[in-house]
Amino acid sequence: MLELDIKIPAMPEGGYPIRIGTDILGSLWPRIEADFDKYSKFVVTDENLVSAGHLQKLLGQRDIPAFTISPAGEASKTIDTAIAIIEAMEKAYLGRDTLVVALGGGTVGDIAGFAAAVFKRGVPVLQIPTSTVAQADSAVGGKTGVDSSMSKNAFGAFWHPAGVYIDTVILKTLDERQFRAGLVESVKHAIIADSEYFDFLEENLDAVLQRKPDVLEKIAERNCRIKGSVVEADPREQNQRRSLNYGHTIGHAVEAASGFELLHGEAVAIGIIAAGLIEIEMELAQPGRLDRIRGILEKLGVPVKLPADMAEEKLIDLIKRDKKAVNKWPRFVLISRIGEVYRQDGQYAVEVSAELVTTVLQKL
Repeated sequence: MLELDIKIPAMPEGGYPIRIGTDILGSLWPRIEADFDKYSKFVVTDENLVSAGHLQKLLGQRDIPAFTISPAGEASKTIDTAIAIIEAMEKAYLGRDTLVVALGGGTVGDIAGFAAAVFKRGVPVLQIPTSTVAQADSAVGGKTGVDSSMSKNAFGAFWHPAGVYIDTVILKTLDERQFRAGLVESVKHAIIADSEYFDFLEENLDAVLQRKPDVLEKIAERNCRIKGSVVEADPREQNQRRSLNYGHTIGHAVEAASGFELLHGEAVAIGIIAAGLIEIEMELAQPGRLDRIRGILEKLGVPVKLPADMAEEKLIDLIKRDKKAVNKWPRFVLISRIGEVYRQDGQYAVEVSAELVTTVLQKL
């Protein structure tokens, strides 16, 4: 099993481990018990993970209290679900010596992490991500939250996990759409931080889509190293960590405007193309760069254009509500070249006018 360490300044423990392996889920619980022997355990998962047999594989015959989110997916990523989880822990007589174990994709990890952050003023959470988007991105870094009726991740907290355990073989049970959409976060990491990784994805995408175990382990490691290094440098998103939002400002608006019919990665793919068009308008792009990026996204089978019925005015309104907005408008992450974020006066997110964004949305 490959082990990485994330060092977070000011964390009492100094950081947390990431453990990556193939077909390790069935052997994880004894290790969890050994690593967290002083804690009571409470599992948060969703109905898809239960029906796929992953909860049974993790727990075996152990009688561990668990909360199953239903329905699975973004529709349940609400404050009401977080409250239901907290009240379930209370009904189980759990206290501050509780370890929340999040078994699931990004939605499960976000909700469980948020519930852990506010239960009894904070208990540790262990992330066991089961989707491409969670293994690449959301399980690492400590961002937790739930959506409001108007925007994505409106309520949340920075609550770093006590550890992350990644079993790449679980990805074989994902449906094709979920698997491909989640890979957009891997592409994003390559775009912002590692041109060699981008080359690797271009050259090995067929093997990735065939879900070959050695390739899945390799991309899990690269993703965790990239995100881990950024989180270590800027754990509370004061500057550098904003680079991880590449494609997400417009992507989040697209996701919300679709009523979450588009998956997160699908919406971010559109946001990445929008960022590329902004870069062209601002004369930051080399010839052919956006074509390479569009090519890999098209091979993934994710959308690269706005749905025909999605109005620019709606998207602009949602962008104004972005949680990072100041004076009703956020800054945007752009790149100067593949593998390097564009910085202005040392800032990783820069000003882009609403007029320019509107122009780009019209082109999409």
